[in-house]
Amino acid sequence: MFKNSSERIITIFGGSKCTEDSAEYKEALALGAMLAEAGYTICTGGYLGIMEAASRGAREKGGRVLGIVMNQFKSEPNRFLTDKVATDHFYDRLQNLIMRSAGFVAFRGGMGTVTEISLVWNKLQTKVIETRPLVLLGACWRPVVDAWQSSLVVSDADVSILDFADSANEAFTIIDSKVKGVTV
Repeated sequence: MFKNSSERIITIFGGSKCTEDSAEYKEALALGAMLAEAGYTICTGGYLGIMEAASRGAREKGGRVLGIVMNQFKSEPNRFLTDKVATDHFYDRLQNLIMRSAGFVAFRGGMGTVTEISLVWNKLQTKVIETRPLVLLGACWRPVVDAWQSSLVVSDADVSILDFADSANEAFTIIDSKVKGVTV
C-alpha cells in the first residue's frame, strides 16, 4: 500500500540539474534528513538533483522515501528510493505528488518545478485541497513571486498562501508546525 492513515508525507519539488557539491543539494539533503528524523515520509519525483538529495538525506536516516516516476522517462530513478509509483502521464504524476501530501517544499528548479508549484498553489487557492504548507525555499523565489504578482493576476491574498524559507532548518520548522491537523 502507498500510504497508511498515520503516515505524514511531505513532497519536495526541485530541479534535477544541481550537483552534489552545490549549496542547494546540501540543503535538500539536510531537509530530507530532518524530515525523516521527525517521522515524515519523503515524496519526490524520484530522479536526480534536489529529488536525489532529499531522498538520500531521508534514506540515510532510515526514512521512507517515495518516488513518483514516469514510465516515459529513459533515465533510472535515484537509488535512495524505498518505494516507487510509476505513472504514464505527467498529470497523474503531479496528482500523486500532490494529493497524498500534508505539505510541500520547493527548491529552485526549472519549468517542471514551476508547474508543480503552480498546480499546488492553485489547488490551495481554489480550496480543491485543504490548507497545508507550501514552502518556497531559497532566495530565488521572492523575486519570481514578485514578478508574477506585478505581471499577472496574483493578489496579496494569493501570496499569503505561500511561506518563504531561507534554509532547510527554517523550511523544516514551518512544515513541522503547519502540518498538524492536516488530513489527507
